[in-house]
Amino acid sequence: MTGPVRHPSSDSRDATPSPGSRRRCLVTGGAGFIGSHLTRLLLARGDHVTIIDDLSTGRESNLPTLAEAQGRVAFLRGRVGPQINALRAAHFDEVYHLAAAVGVRLVVQEPIRCIETNVEETGSLLRFVLETATDAGPSRVFLASSSEVYGKPDKAVFHEDDDVLYGPTTVGRWSYAMTKALDEHLGLAYHTKHAVPVVIARFFNTVGPRQVGDYGMVLPRFVRAALAGDTIEVHGDGRQSRCFCDVRDVVAALPPLLANPACHGRVFNVGSDQPISILELAKRVVHTLSSRSEIRLVPYTQAFGSGFEDLRARAPDLTRVNAAIGYQPRIGLEQTIRDVAASMGNST
Repeated sequence: MTGPVRHPSSDSRDATPSPGSRRRCLVTGGAGFIGSHLTRLLLARGDHVTIIDDLSTGRESNLPTLAEAQGRVAFLRGRVGPQINALRAAHFDEVYHLAAAVGVRLVVQEPIRCIETNVEETGSLLRFVLETATDAGPSRVFLASSSEVYGKPDKAVFHEDDDVLYGPTTVGRWSYAMTKALDEHLGLAYHTKHAVPVVIARFFNTVGPRQVGDYGMVLPRFVRAALAGDTIEVHGDGRQSRCFCDVRDVVAALPPLLANPACHGRVFNVGSDQPISILELAKRVVHTLSSRSEIRLVPYTQAFGSGFEDLRARAPDLTRVNAAIGYQPRIGLEQTIRDVAASMGNST
């Protein structure tokens, strides 16, 4: 099998496509779950893509193969701040910032890493975009945010302009939400003050091939257990509901949002609006994969320690994104489950 593309240095002359080429895109977190799908989408439309990823949660195996890259991918390994210093002479048409510390378990276990990564990397990226602006203006910037920004309001369906409500700072679970909210404030401030064309999307439970369950992601954790015939552990009473959207539907929405000037300086929910309880999700995985796994309820205190808070329901209002680009998810949950299982089989 052809191996993933590698870039041995941080030389901006190598990392930047030649002048006169088609769109030049920068994807931070491009070796991650969502970033790797986005990278392939951009390559498929003919773009040149530079990837920055420190591989802390991303994987080198997620990078495009040499055959997929066709000489149009450069990979810089490291944190965003240091690596973009190698790109100071570059100007990108589009910048997609997906580098972040993600996952409930990682947030609970390593709050300092999550806070510093999410805030510092976004600041470094926005300064870079401003400093590399041309006479035509700064690069168009997409910032990946999260439904976690909404916190724990007393409602089930969330609209972009809703107030947010967080728990106390003594509960580490809310640090991730606060950092993503701060990222949004920062991005919108750059748009207002410096006319940086920024688009923000709040992702709602994105799932699909290449996602791993190492940091608390629920669907790949369920699928891996089902494939092995192991017990599937559902946290809490299982009646909490979420809306799961296939990553391929999610990334397909990002370039159209960024290309539309009417979307700049705005926030969009992106995901599915079809809720399912976590217990029902476990049952759906067992049924779809014809697994013999049993399902067991595990108290939150046992899974995450004392003081953990979770939402009973969380679903996006998709009116805004539908009006902007005609967004509608197309891939069903059962198909996603099968594709996640197939990707795990290919990785073994």
